Amino acid sequence: MKTKDILVIGTGISGLTFAIKVAEKNPTLSLTLISKGDMNEGNTRYAQGGIAVVQDLKRDSTAKHIEDTLIAGDGGCDPKVVTFVVEEANQRLTELINWGTSFDKKKEQLHLGKEGGHSEKRIVHYKDQTGKQIQDVLTEKVKSFPNITILENHTLVDLITDHHSPAEQNRCYGAYVISQEREEIIKITAKITVLSTGGAGSLYAHTTNPSVATGDGLGAAYRAKVQMDRLPYVQFHPTALKEKVNGNVFLITEAVRGAGAKLLNEKFERFMIKMDSRAELAPRDIVARGIQKEIQEQDADHVWLDGSEISEEKWKAHFPTIYKTCKSIGINLPKDYIPVVPAAHYFCGGIKVNEHSESQLKGLYAIGECSATGLHGANRLASNSLLEALVFAHRAAMDCIKSLNENLPDEDFYAALPEWDGDGYSKNYTIEKVHNLREQLQEIMTSYVGIFKTNEGLHKAENKINDIYLQVQQLYNQNKLTNGLSELRNMVSIAYLLTKQAQDITENKGVFYNQNYA
Repeated sequence: MKTKDILVIGTGISGLTFAIKVAEKNPTLSLTLISKGDMNEGNTRYAQGGIAVVQDLKRDSTAKHIEDTLIAGDGGCDPKVVTFVVEEANQRLTELINWGTSFDKKKEQLHLGKEGGHSEKRIVHYKDQTGKQIQDVLTEKVKSFPNITILENHTLVDLITDHHSPAEQNRCYGAYVISQEREEIIKITAKITVLSTGGAGSLYAHTTNPSVATGDGLGAAYRAKVQMDRLPYVQFHPTALKEKVNGNVFLITEAVRGAGAKLLNEKFERFMIKMDSRAELAPRDIVARGIQKEIQEQDADHVWLDGSEISEEKWKAHFPTIYKTCKSIGINLPKDYIPVVPAAHYFCGGIKVNEHSESQLKGLYAIGECSATGLHGANRLASNSLLEALVFAHRAAMDCIKSLNENLPDEDFYAALPEWDGDGYSKNYTIEKVHNLREQLQEIMTSYVGIFKTNEGLHKAENKINDIYLQVQQLYNQNKLTNGLSELRNMVSIAYLLTKQAQDITENKGVFYNQNYA
């Protein structure tokens, strides 16, 4: 396979936006875009809320949005990054609309919702299906470019680096990936590699992420010795439906609370009003801890979300997916309360990148949830993630095009890079132990490295995770690689690093809460 100019791994909003940007700017460049499964499956599709963009200049301003982001980030944000992300928001939103994305309107203006931590209404959305709308439009558009090769059902195994060559350029040269169709591990060389692989919500037993969110990009970057930042800052969404739907955790968007829904305990009393002056619309870290604390104190397994103040017409118009899903399991809105619990939702940290989304390894970029840009700090402000993806995808695309003009290795160098060194891949070879170890890992992370942590719990987690790591290494060395084993290899690596980094944090900030420092 001839060396590509750019390899993009991941097909959510960040990867697709990046690919479209590059293809539009320079149609002579060759891009390969790989997706772990169907290119529509990923975290973007499940984003219900929207994109935080200042629109109502009579009430709102970029200064307010910047301040809200810094407050939510609890002192951990990079103010320079926050400023340019907020200031570039409208340009990126306009491009998205020009590409064909629809958003709800009120008369001729975009309808704006309000979510926790925001001082004004500024959430641009499409009902409660914003992510699906964006994913569908971008997927269709990316297919229109002849210079983009799309490979679905390909899983990242490892990055190709100086470790695989005699060179010492501190550079990434592409990746080894599993081709599920060809049932083999193949080498894809590229002058620039872009990770847009999402987070690792599947580390936890209860997550709003799809099952493919196993930290593949994070794990591969970690093994390539790329710097990782703020991994322990994992945001738990306060309100996921307690009962799984078709085996999956179902998210109840924060916009429902923005529309007037209230949180109640087992005694049907509002409890958030006692914890924070912003009550149900406090930043997510505060609300998630408030709910978890109430669950533990009430010896319950959920709290209630009371949406009776929202009319049935509004439920159907603004939250149709939630309305239908609740009805399908016997919850009739608006009169019935919704049982909700917190669930692992978003990694605020990841691969450390600069303002153009390049990592410390030359030729390797990271965009979207797998990156640590400095925007979110210790806690992500609601609906800033899709915005971050758009802004950094643009910046990375422009920087990559410039980088391709530099003095890079020639085709012979890339051709000489070795094929995958291992026993290959087996689609049908299943290992029951992989499933059991994955469940054990999720239980450890949920029990000891979840919303509430302790020093003792983190040390227990480290030892237990290390034991699983040794078992995974044994499986990896003795068996053919499968998707499941590849995922588990990434998950256990990131779980261990996350836990070790958590032990180094000695103060509570944002989503990180150790009860020893309370």
